[in-house]
Amino acid sequence: MSEQLKLIVEQLNREPFKKNFNLITFDSLEPMQLLQTLNDVLSEIDPKQAIDIREEMPEQTAKRMFTILGMMKYKPAGGISEVSSFRQGLVIGSKPVVHPILHWLLQRIPELKKRAYLARFLTKLEVPAEFLQDDVIAATFHQYEELVEGFKNIHKECEQLKSSGFSTAEIRRDIVVMDEEKDQLIKRVDRLRKRVEAVSNHQRMLELARQLRMEKEQEESLTHQKQEQKNQLFQAEQRLQRSQIQLKDLQQAAADAKPESLMKRLEEDIKFNNYMVSEKLPRELENMRKVVQYLQKVASEPAMGQAELRELEDKIRETNTEINQLIEKRMMQNDPMDDKLSLFKQQAAIIVRKKETKVEELQEAREELAAIERKLNMKSSQTRERGGMELIRGDEFKRYVAKLRGKSSTYKKKRQEMFELKMEYGVLQRTEEILKEQHTAGQQQLQSLEAQRGISGYSDTQEELERVSTIKSDLDEMKGRTLDDMSEMVKKLNSMIAEKKSALSPLIKDLRGLRQEHAELAPVYEQKKAQYDTCAAGLESNRSKLEQEVRTFREKTTQDESRYHYINCMREIIESQMQRAADQSKISQSTDLQVRRTALSPRGGVVTHLNPGGDRRTVNLRILSRGLLSALTWTLARVEPRAILLVVSTHNSPCAPLKARTTSKRP
Repeated sequence: MSEQLKLIVEQLNREPFKKNFNLITFDSLEPMQLLQTLNDVLSEIDPKQAIDIREEMPEQTAKRMFTILGMMKYKPAGGISEVSSFRQGLVIGSKPVVHPILHWLLQRIPELKKRAYLARFLTKLEVPAEFLQDDVIAATFHQYEELVEGFKNIHKECEQLKSSGFSTAEIRRDIVVMDEEKDQLIKRVDRLRKRVEAVSNHQRMLELARQLRMEKEQEESLTHQKQEQKNQLFQAEQRLQRSQIQLKDLQQAAADAKPESLMKRLEEDIKFNNYMVSEKLPRELENMRKVVQYLQKVASEPAMGQAELRELEDKIRETNTEINQLIEKRMMQNDPMDDKLSLFKQQAAIIVRKKETKVEELQEAREELAAIERKLNMKSSQTRERGGMELIRGDEFKRYVAKLRGKSSTYKKKRQEMFELKMEYGVLQRTEEILKEQHTAGQQQLQSLEAQRGISGYSDTQEELERVSTIKSDLDEMKGRTLDDMSEMVKKLNSMIAEKKSALSPLIKDLRGLRQEHAELAPVYEQKKAQYDTCAAGLESNRSKLEQEVRTFREKTTQDESRYHYINCMREIIESQMQRAADQSKISQSTDLQVRRTALSPRGGVVTHLNPGGDRRTVNLRILSRGLLSALTWTLARVEPRAILLVVSTHNSPCAPLKARTTSKRP
């Protein structure tokens, strides 16, 4: 206990706490002060815990501390049975509870800081299942889980980069060297730009050079793609040939098959399937279930730190040692009969394992055979679609075998040549290593001589100067070629421009004359167009007025014409009535009875006029000729086109027919 207090006081007196405690003052702290000290340590691990506990309710303080200690995977010394007493002691600030917590926290501050940082992002939110029925909430929660997984991966990569051992000094040196090279390149580019700016139309030339470079890069990429496609085509052809050979072999095997062999094969398949269904698959299923349960159990538990993993590894090692000791004791206590039985059991277990391995090998072979058969069927169908060759039989197959033998002998020769070349390559590689060692020894001797003569580094400087001069000559040659290409391109462009100008000069002359003529005619055209629009608008308005007057006059003419016919018919009717009245007066004055009887017989007709309004006009005509009836009918039809005329003709006939005329339009 004293060692624990010493460690706590020592850690609290250091950075960043600086409490200036000793054993007596720390041991004499009040419960509230002890809880505040614990809260200060927790706030150093997680800045969110920086709270004065005097401003917080005791229940909230205890709940907050329980939460963060659970997140950091702190386990009380008493185990699960002492959880209630641990909670009560933490609430009241009991020393036997707070001191072990401080001791555990102060030993693991860097690790716990990291765990608190990760817990901020990896602690998943608990969303009720009924809320996840909403599509928006479900999509948001799924996105949240994806972000958590992404954070895990990025954090792992960051930790790997931190532990990969990159030297910052080397990186800084590389950065300095690259900055120097960058400055040199900028200066060279400035010099080249100044030289190029003196050339006329240099922007166009630079653009063309850039396009040329891009086209060359594209050509290289296309060439690379073409080569890759050729390789893929060659590999596909080889696979096709192998599939065709396998197909032929399978077809020959199927042709030579017998019923006995087929039955034997089917029996083997049945035995194998029975074994798989009754023994192997249930055992594998049970093992998979156990693995799933174990993984679910592991997933449900919170993440573990390095210290806890080390503790588990120590427990595993201790358990393994205990198991080995128990096995040794059991072997020492066993009698010979048990040894014989154990021997037989071992042999049986070995046989079972061999059987399982053979079954697995058989299963894998069958799966591979099924995959090959699927590929074979696909290739055969493709071959039939493309009009491929049939199976090779008889003499052709013998020739094919002879060809294969020739190819195999050629392959052996080539393989022997490759072996000899590899041997020669090994000798040359060894020679190269010897020469490198000699060169290194010579360099060391040269450096020692330079150091003795006081000119150390002369050979390196000479090599660097030679390398720089070589690079400079290459750059000068490249710049010369570039300038030559640019000058040649400028000449071609100038010649093309001159040709285009000479071809366009007559057209430009004609265009100038046409432009002048257009400028002269444009005002006249605009003036005439304005006059035309004004005149057309006036004529259009006059035409519409005249059309309206014509329609009015036509309707008036039609009405007058109808009225004329109507009056004419009525005049004729009145004249006929007057004539009838005159005849009647004459008959009444006559003394002949036969003449009176003839005159009193019914003649004429009745005209009934039904207008569209529904009222009825009836004209009783004692004597009316057929011509007058026709005229009256036509007149009424002209006046009222939808009228219905019922004409009853009674010309000396008691059963005269009824005629109806319906007019729907004007004649």
